[in-house]
Amino acid sequence: MERNLFTKLEKWKEKKNRKPLIIQGARQVGKTWLMKEFGARYFKNTVYINLDNNEIMKKVFEIDFDIARILTAIKIEYGRGFDAEDTLIIFDEIQEVPKALAALKYFNENAPQYAIVAAGSLLGVALHEGTSFPVGKVDFMHLYPLDFYEFICALGENQLAQLLLFGDGEMINTYSSRYTELLKKYYYLGGMPEVVQTYIDTDNFYEAREIQKNLLKYYEEDFSKHAPKEVVPRIMMVWNSIPAQLAKENRKFIYGSLREGARAKDFELAIQWLEDAGLILRSYRITKPAIPLIAYMEMNSFKMFMLDVGLLGAKADISARVLLDGSRIFEEFKGALTEQFVAQQLKSTGRELYYYSAPNSSGEIDFVIQQEMYCIPIEVKAEENLRAKSLRAFCEKYRPEIAIRSSMSNYRKQDWMVNVPLYSLDKYLDAIQ
Repeated sequence: MERNLFTKLEKWKEKKNRKPLIIQGARQVGKTWLMKEFGARYFKNTVYINLDNNEIMKKVFEIDFDIARILTAIKIEYGRGFDAEDTLIIFDEIQEVPKALAALKYFNENAPQYAIVAAGSLLGVALHEGTSFPVGKVDFMHLYPLDFYEFICALGENQLAQLLLFGDGEMINTYSSRYTELLKKYYYLGGMPEVVQTYIDTDNFYEAREIQKNLLKYYEEDFSKHAPKEVVPRIMMVWNSIPAQLAKENRKFIYGSLREGARAKDFELAIQWLEDAGLILRSYRITKPAIPLIAYMEMNSFKMFMLDVGLLGAKADISARVLLDGSRIFEEFKGALTEQFVAQQLKSTGRELYYYSAPNSSGEIDFVIQQEMYCIPIEVKAEENLRAKSLRAFCEKYRPEIAIRSSMSNYRKQDWMVNVPLYSLDKYLDAIQ
């Protein structure tokens, strides 16, 4: 599968002041495959070391931070020598050996000629628990599930994918029915690589759903294996509540929905653990749409999404038969799938998630993003709904230079806003200068 991150990885490889790179992301989003494929494409040698099951290398890092000695051990593990200029060294599951993580500082200082990539599915959790970290000595990238563009490329729809990149609104409108059918598939399958590959190999939605259910089980097993025992029950409560939280009209996360009398402090650690593991996305309320948005963010008011729209559908047991029934997939679940989709698309391009609601008002803007000098409100509609009362009221009050309604309708420009099809929203935003 082609991943957007390859372009960034190539730029990282060519950087003059390149540092060891850490790729973050939830379990099963494709980090190991990406690192190995990057090595195969751009380097003569790829040295892969999984620190989860390599006792010898664990002991090597425990001794000291002598990089020459560590490199000798790596060459012994690889079975032959290699030159720095044409070799990629991969440390997978690096959070299992905290001293290997700390050693990245010394690779950066004493052997910067070596290209080193590291990853860890629960690295965020390990760091939050106090694992030593080489601050300022590493570069970062984050890998998310396949976005819609990557998904349609994986399905062989390369021409339709390229059309989204070109941003030709009229041509995109011409093929809107094709994009809509692909979007329905994406809502059901999502972007977890194994799920998508299973569908490609079998053309069977039900087999893909089995993979999704297994992934959900794996994540829940991680709760028991890696989270503090006293926090596990609360992690499960939060995790299991997400579909119900998103089913509410305003989708704001309500602690009282978890159990009667629940308070934020009771569940802070549980939510933080899920976020550190990459399993949830949070969109925070802002009190004012002004730059920088983070200055107007309310930490205690947020919406919570899952990492993947397909996994959300699997957790909510949305049937594949819905796909065969016209536009019902966009009506089901009160638009939760649509907001999840947009949150996922925005986050996968590195954008922070915010929403706006005025105090004592039912009017809400689903997403507000900061891009260059712009503060852009985005109202999300599940179908071809052309009403945008909240967005109009927002625009009349704040006069944003750019306002977007994203729905299943075609491109349509009005004097005060533009309608952008859901399936091309992220590419439209990318084109804004």
